[in-house]
Amino acid sequence: MSESQLPMWQRWAQFRYSVIGELLSCPPPKGQLQKSIGQLAQKCYQHPIDANQRINFGPSTIERWYYKAKDAADPIAVLGRKIRSDSGVRWSMPKTLLQELKAQYENYPRWNVQLHYDNLKVVAKEQPNLGTVPSYKTVLRCMRENGWLKTNEPAQPTDGQRQAAFRRQNREIRGFEVSHVHGLWHLDFHQAKIRILDTLGKWHRPAVLAILDDHCRLCCHLQLYLAETAECLVHGLSQAFMKRGLPRALMTDNGAAMLAEETRRGLERLGIDHQKTLAYCPYQNGKQETFWAQLESRLMELLRGVKNLELSFVNQAAQAWIEQDYHRRQHREIKTTPLQRMLNGTDVSRPAPDSDTLRLAFTRRLTRKPRRSDATVVVGGIRYELPFRFAHMRSVILRAPGWDKSQMTLVDPNTDAPLVRLLPQDKTKNASGKRRLIQPDQTTTPPVPSPNKPLPALLRKWMADYAATGLPPAYLPKEEITDE
Repeated sequence: MSESQLPMWQRWAQFRYSVIGELLSCPPPKGQLQKSIGQLAQKCYQHPIDANQRINFGPSTIERWYYKAKDAADPIAVLGRKIRSDSGVRWSMPKTLLQELKAQYENYPRWNVQLHYDNLKVVAKEQPNLGTVPSYKTVLRCMRENGWLKTNEPAQPTDGQRQAAFRRQNREIRGFEVSHVHGLWHLDFHQAKIRILDTLGKWHRPAVLAILDDHCRLCCHLQLYLAETAECLVHGLSQAFMKRGLPRALMTDNGAAMLAEETRRGLERLGIDHQKTLAYCPYQNGKQETFWAQLESRLMELLRGVKNLELSFVNQAAQAWIEQDYHRRQHREIKTTPLQRMLNGTDVSRPAPDSDTLRLAFTRRLTRKPRRSDATVVVGGIRYELPFRFAHMRSVILRAPGWDKSQMTLVDPNTDAPLVRLLPQDKTKNASGKRRLIQPDQTTTPPVPSPNKPLPALLRKWMADYAATGLPPAYLPKEEITDE
């Protein structure tokens, strides 16, 4: 620690010890102490705080320092400036005024100290019984000691923002880190501070998707997109799985893409614990925020000098930066490189499935009733054709992502296992008149009507019961009229 970083009392103590040091190391002969002290009082010394100022001291001051340090076990401690007996006591702030200041802060936590001070003076003038308002410095010191600091909360906070603020005031915040590689991943989007050009000549601010490992800070995948959607999230997350394996848990915020049904169902089907941060508490994903600072200060600064940036080029540059710079640079917190810590750590990941299984995992589950005439179902205004062997089903379970209408997957309602892929109906092809022949084993043969049918049992019973009553027929017979 340099001398300028030492506390004020210690710098003064060392200075005073240097003044009387020769009296302690080489005590003067008997009767010569006052003469030696007088010689020291005639010297000019450099100020211990202000290097441009010269000071001197009287004989009585130097003598007092000498006797304090002479027999002390720690001369530096005794030569330090004495703490005032009233230190920490707020003599100039009346209790009634302190209560008014506390209530004022609770009602207006967004005010700065100057605004609190000016408003307090007006209140004290209107209510003389509160007492006299002290100086601005006293009010400032009082608010700092009580932790009444200016907050950046919204002027009209929502219920969730109020709950988050109350939680921060009543719950301590602690940093954390899992003990194994791929035990926990962090995922988040970030609006990059550059502009890129698309193929249509439009400018965009890309959204950066980054997936970090909590233990080793390894970037499992980094990619830039033109939008922050669930489709982009699944696209990037699937690549991270195929490169690094399946983690045990994934932490995200409460964004729309993170809470989409495809995202939630996909993580459940893959056996990944989806942990969400508390609302309005970005500090829970602090490792991501630190990563964004490195991304902007290094990669984005280098790209700002490139004209007409395109998304493909920026993604290539991002991959090069991750593999050649970020993974190989010393991380200030873990005291090693992310790549080295990953290699030295214990891996708890699981092998990732194939791409078709990943695609089917991140889908939503739909229930539809097939139309009996042509065995078709409608999803999002598009009609899909079922194989005829499933036409008898009263309802079917389909799975597909919300952004892909090119196909549906028919699954077993009990096991959720995929059965067959459904494609949209091609009415132009159906107009050819060609129809597939239904195999005999796919449907039952219709019964052939018999010319001599027996009377149904129920009708026979009715007629027998009516005859047993002995009542005459309730109608008058009439001869049949013929054309003859």
